[in-house]
Amino acid sequence: MPYAALPGVRLWYTDSGGSGAPVIFLHAASGHAGCWVHQLPAFTAAGFRCIAYDRRGWGKSQTDPSGQPGCASDDLHALIEQLGLDPCHLVATAAGGAVAVDYTLSHPDRVSSLVLADCSGGARDAGYVRLQEIIRPAAFEAWPAEMREVGPSYRFSNPEGTQRWAEIDHASQQPDAPRQTPRNHITFELLTTLRTPTLVLTGDADLYSPPSMMRQLAAAIPGSQHVLLPEAGHAAFWEQPDTWNRLVLDFIRQH
Repeated sequence: MPYAALPGVRLWYTDSGGSGAPVIFLHAASGHAGCWVHQLPAFTAAGFRCIAYDRRGWGKSQTDPSGQPGCASDDLHALIEQLGLDPCHLVATAAGGAVAVDYTLSHPDRVSSLVLADCSGGARDAGYVRLQEIIRPAAFEAWPAEMREVGPSYRFSNPEGTQRWAEIDHASQQPDAPRQTPRNHITFELLTTLRTPTLVLTGDADLYSPPSMMRQLAAAIPGSQHVLLPEAGHAAFWEQPDTWNRLVLDFIRQH
C-alpha cells in the first residue's frame, strides 16, 4: 500500500480506488487503518471509494522526529488534497471523531456527511470534560484496553475476535507518537454552527463514551441523528459490523 508524503510525515494509507463517492475512515487511539477490515470490503462493494489511513504516530505512518507535530486535521486535509477527494464522507470512531469534527469545522464545504461513533467529538466544555473524568477514573484507565473498549457480550461470544482486536490495539500507537492539537477549540457552542449532515452512533454498553455522554454531543449538532446499538461497547464497529455498516451506509447514501 502507498504512503502519502506530507509535511513532516509519510502517512500510510489504503485506497480502494474507483469513481464512487469517497469515504474516509478515521481510526481510534486503540487502532490503525487495519481495524476497518469489516468495513472496507462492504463499503467498496456498495460502490464507494474507500480510504483508510494511519494517523501520524500510529501504525505504519512514519513521522519526521525533527518536525513539528502539527494538527491531525491538517494531515487529513493534506491527504485529501493529494488524493483529489472533493467532497468526501468522514466516518470516524472514538479518537478519530475529534479529528473528523475539527476538519469539518475548518472545511465544511469538503465534507458531504459526518459519522461520529462512540466518541467525545473533541468538545472541551468544562462540564463535559469533568463528565469524562468521572466516567474514566484512574482505576478504569488501568484496565486492559479490551476490558475498557470491547463490550462484555462480544468478549464472551467471540474470544477470537477479541484477541484480534487486542492485537491491533497493541500495534496501534507508536511509543513516540507526537501529541497533535486541534485547529479549533471545540465547544458545544461551536458545534451548533455545523451544518454537515451528521450521524451519531453509540454502543449502549460503551463504558468509555456511554449513551448519556453521546446524547449531549448529538444534541449540540443541529439536525444530527443519534442511534443506539444494543449490547455494543466502545468498539461497536468491530463488535457488530453488519448492523454498524448498514446504519452508516443507509445514512451516507442520502448525502
